[in-house]
Amino acid sequence: MFSVFRRVFSGLASRTLQAPALLQQQDLKVLSAGLKTYDVPPDYSDVVLPDRPKLKFLNKVPNLKKAKKEMKKLRDIQGPAISANTFRWGQYGILAMGGGYLHWGHMEMMRLTINRRMDSRTTFARWRINAPYKPITRKGLGQRMGGGKGAIDHYVTPVKCGRLIVEVGGHIELGEVESVLKEVAKKLPFPAKVVSRESLAAMQQEQAEMEANNQNPWTFKRIARSNMLGIRKVLSPFDLHNHGRYTGKFFNPDRV
Repeated sequence: MFSVFRRVFSGLASRTLQAPALLQQQDLKVLSAGLKTYDVPPDYSDVVLPDRPKLKFLNKVPNLKKAKKEMKKLRDIQGPAISANTFRWGQYGILAMGGGYLHWGHMEMMRLTINRRMDSRTTFARWRINAPYKPITRKGLGQRMGGGKGAIDHYVTPVKCGRLIVEVGGHIELGEVESVLKEVAKKLPFPAKVVSRESLAAMQQEQAEMEANNQNPWTFKRIARSNMLGIRKVLSPFDLHNHGRYTGKFFNPDRV
């Protein structure tokens, strides 16, 4: 009787020992439970929310004692932006990739769209442009030529390439506000894109690396300064100053 039990127990033990070997031979996948790892949430300890987080209302007409007419001054929208080209308060913003004029209607569109769709408890927005201050004149329909300059019709804000229009920040990530900023950028009268602090720094670094690692010795700057083939006859001082990177109000990103 005891011999029978020994044979049964020995057979069971041998089968249990051979089970892992059989699984390895048949290449069966053994499922094992584990913990899923998530990314570390960003730290917003250094972000301070202002008392008035929403975009403020901008006046349609400047408060002047006497309105004066001005010339067109196309240099206001040509070339790179010297001011407001880096972040100051927020982490994300809209960057102008070309020059143009912003009307009061554009500013009101941006203000209403961003203020309505952002959470003021965790998000704030700031203007990086001034209220309309440049007068635009226009004559009435049906008037003959001459008779002097027309009356002031409305005011605009000139914007150069590389200027930040709006900054958005707070306890948020880019995915939460990217759709809203893209919707606003598409409605602007010049090409614009959504950028963050990191992407803007990467763009500037990429441009600097292109200049440092350029293998072509015949750059626009060298050709223009040497006046090769008399090219100075067809170049303007504006081209000499910006080395051909800006054609009017448009930016050439591939120009070195």
